[in-house]
Amino acid sequence: MTGHTFLIVISWTAVFEVDPVDDVSWPVATAAPWSWVVLDRNTTDEESGLFIARLASIGGATGSLAEVIDALIAEEVLLINGGVRLTDEATAQVVVPGCCAGLENWRDWAELMAGQSVWLGHSPDPEIEFFGEDLRVWQDGKNRQAYVDLPRAALPGLLADVRRDLVGFLDALGGWGQRAGLGGRTSALVEALDDSFRITAAV
Repeated sequence: MTGHTFLIVISWTAVFEVDPVDDVSWPVATAAPWSWVVLDRNTTDEESGLFIARLASIGGATGSLAEVIDALIAEEVLLINGGVRLTDEATAQVVVPGCCAGLENWRDWAELMAGQSVWLGHSPDPEIEFFGEDLRVWQDGKNRQAYVDLPRAALPGLLADVRRDLVGFLDALGGWGQRAGLGGRTSALVEALDDSFRITAAV
């Protein structure tokens, strides 16, 4: 494997998983169950609404949008299924987070720089294999077929890309909150998400 090509063709994207959610009183995007929604500055208002609905479902928050936001702000930690989606643009191979992986753990990828292993979730059991200074990320570590290769040296730049996208998502979510009439709750919500998902701190 040669790292120089991978630096050009590999992309990392912050995503969350669309598990079924209860009906809510605000607009949400239509997305197939178990699909993935990208989080970045282009996140739509409906996708932001879906993200909040998913957080509410996990935390058991119910009621009006304002009541749900108040409940989420009061939570000590916010969690959501998701993480980092890897795409090799040259081969069209994609690796997505496994079951129970959380977006809150996206920074764990930095541990690979020191040769430490990273848990990427259950089924389909993503697995990382070390080849010297390069990595092979298998979608299914038991039935090894789809994979994405990348050099460890590319990790800081790729993590910086994910952080940039998540910062952009916070901006998009803030705009959604203002348009949804959340007023002062908006900044508190953005701060709670930033704290739980460790977004704006330097990588």
